[in-house]
Amino acid sequence: MKSPSNIMRQSSLTKLGSMINTAVNKRAGNGDIQWCFSQVKGTLEDDVTEADIISCVEFNHDGDLLATGDKGGRVVIFQRDPVSKNSIPRRGEYNVYSTFQSHEPEFDYLKSLEIEEKINKIRWLKRKNPAHFLLSTNDKTIKLWKVSERDKRVEGYNTKEENGAIRDPACITALRVPTIKPMELMVEASPRRIFANAHTYHINSISVNSDQETYLSADDLRINLWHLEITDQSFNIVDIKPTNMEELTEVITAAEFHPAECNVLVYSSSKGTIRLCDMRSAALCDQHSKLFEEPEDPTNRSFFSEIISSISDVKLSNSGRYMISRDYLSVKVWDLQMETKPIECYPVHEYLRSKLCSLYENDCIFDKFECCWSGNDSAIMTGSYNNFFRVFDRTTKRDLTLEAARDIAKPKTLLKPRKVCTGGKRKKDEISVDCLDFNKKILHTAWHPSENVVAVAATNNLFLFQDKL
Repeated sequence: MKSPSNIMRQSSLTKLGSMINTAVNKRAGNGDIQWCFSQVKGTLEDDVTEADIISCVEFNHDGDLLATGDKGGRVVIFQRDPVSKNSIPRRGEYNVYSTFQSHEPEFDYLKSLEIEEKINKIRWLKRKNPAHFLLSTNDKTIKLWKVSERDKRVEGYNTKEENGAIRDPACITALRVPTIKPMELMVEASPRRIFANAHTYHINSISVNSDQETYLSADDLRINLWHLEITDQSFNIVDIKPTNMEELTEVITAAEFHPAECNVLVYSSSKGTIRLCDMRSAALCDQHSKLFEEPEDPTNRSFFSEIISSISDVKLSNSGRYMISRDYLSVKVWDLQMETKPIECYPVHEYLRSKLCSLYENDCIFDKFECCWSGNDSAIMTGSYNNFFRVFDRTTKRDLTLEAARDIAKPKTLLKPRKVCTGGKRKKDEISVDCLDFNKKILHTAWHPSENVVAVAATNNLFLFQDKL
């Protein structure tokens, strides 16, 4: 027989184990996460200029850096605050680390076309030395940037003065030994490679391969494979351009490499299909290895069916087993082993189905929403209108509608779930579908690779939210 003291000890250990498991599950995204406000970056002015609108958001591989690109061609890098990182519990707070002009507006004189400076995508390379490297692209040109720190300077040159002026050799009477002195930390961003003149159409995707030596860039009709060391040539691996452009029926909307298998890539199309290509089977991947497509429900067929079925984003899971695709009204989860239909489907804003006519008239129906995975693939996040964003927990099958708003801009303020009322009597905390602001849209989101910290771009503001442990 067990003694009473042993039973009590075992009971308390069981309770402690249960508490630890609950905390671990919440940190990993398996439990019901309570989200709270962490930070907001950006100006308060109502008259926001077009150049200030954020056009992409991306965490680096360890989550210590967060990069945003805007329509003005600028890249702003935020660094995790060391105090917030080491505090218990951890806080997801970031400070501005570096800001630089990545792209400038250009003009193509041969085609009489203006090339916008807007940053379409940013992708980080894995860190190999003290410097950080990232790729940024506008519609036509991709650039590789090196971001490095300098906190020391050399003094006592023989051939030049401290201000850089060259000394007269006749005045040099003795040799000096240069010394290294500490200086205020300076972060420098310098372009290391410029990859240009390879795309006829607008670049919509770039993705770094798991080998960290090659990357792909995709436009409406072609996908090119680049080596990071070679700027003047790329290899065309997908070409869906028909001989007669009048026969064009679909365009490429997004493309991404597999996170572990360097020979596998996926790309989505405006027809609502996703193709998986294996570069081992053929050098030109026009013939796909797998085709992921959901049969259309005849009951939902309408004039807008083709437009809303177009996939705006596709992301492979961190494990490489699954992928998510975002169309206008939903997010779907696919198993790479099953092509026939998605294994999960989450409606994002189904209440807009009755509003498609007015959304077509104001061009909102063509908005390209992105989606992202949590670090352990247990949750998915994507954006909506009225500065709403949606979080879907794949374990509990529960979903949240949250709002990125400045009126809750106090650290650790809990986010209240929002609900949209479609008709009938509206409850106290609900908002009517007719009152939604379609000018406020969350198109770009990012999830920290190992923690429940999310970044949400709302027009010119970057909101950071974290779980409240």
